[in-house]
Amino acid sequence: MTLRSRLRAAFDRAYEGVLRREVDGAPEHVAIIQDGNRRYAREHGGDAPDGHRAGADTTERVLDWCADLGVEELTLYAFSTENFERPEEELEPLFDLLESKLREFADADRVHEQSVCIRALGDVGMLPDRVRDAVEYAEDRTAGYDGFTLNIALAYGGRNELLGAVREVADDVADGSLAATDVDVDEVESRLYRRPVRDVDLIIRTGGDERTSNFLPWHANGNEAAVFFCTPYWPEFSKVDLLRGVRTYEAREESWRRARTKRAVALVRSLAATETEAARAVASRLHETLPSGDAAEVDEALESTGETAD
Repeated sequence: MTLRSRLRAAFDRAYEGVLRREVDGAPEHVAIIQDGNRRYAREHGGDAPDGHRAGADTTERVLDWCADLGVEELTLYAFSTENFERPEEELEPLFDLLESKLREFADADRVHEQSVCIRALGDVGMLPDRVRDAVEYAEDRTAGYDGFTLNIALAYGGRNELLGAVREVADDVADGSLAATDVDVDEVESRLYRRPVRDVDLIIRTGGDERTSNFLPWHANGNEAAVFFCTPYWPEFSKVDLLRGVRTYEAREESWRRARTKRAVALVRSLAATETEAARAVASRLHETLPSGDAAEVDEALESTGETAD
């Protein structure tokens, strides 16, 4: 190892320690757009399959990092519907890699020790038979686990997912099996590739591009997920990068929490000026939803008007 490499490794260890002290907990669901495998390969004198293989090694490390941080669900954007347009000489090795890694994950000791449930999200029927068989094998082998959820987005497109759900709802309404008045969030969500998925708290994209590329629009945009864009290609993604993403999520959550508290204080003060009973009722309900410190701010606002919460 060169002096520069040793210094870089020492810096990363020190920075990782700083970040671990800065973050408190972790988001429940992290979704990652694994971008940059091909560019990484080109810059290192290899072909696209070399980059995909290097990226697969990163995926294994990220699983361990997420488990260490307490993340409960991880979704990886492994293959989009647009990826079918890539050259055949790139697709076949990629399909081979997906097949082998799915089977390898399904048989890995740590997957079973950590009760990892592996699921595929997407139009899996578009994939070659050998990949579909590997998906079925991995899902069957881990179907009974609930310690950690690993979603692998294969032949996935967010617009196609929503379009398919809407068409199913429209067909059911048309044939009378579903009343239009019964169409709600749960009804649509139940038809999204037939896989229940938590709302996404944090999206990470590697490789430098700042876009979310049609990834989990219902579960991420609907939940207003935090987004962290970073420059390393996926094979270079490190635990420091993951921790920086978690820090971005926590900063966003703190900002939202403060904004909610300010709105709650303003609402109570405004109501107390004319509707004292309503102000007390609102303050009482806020006690159930706000952290204790923020609820105290609401109480102070109410007391400043001469009222108190029930």
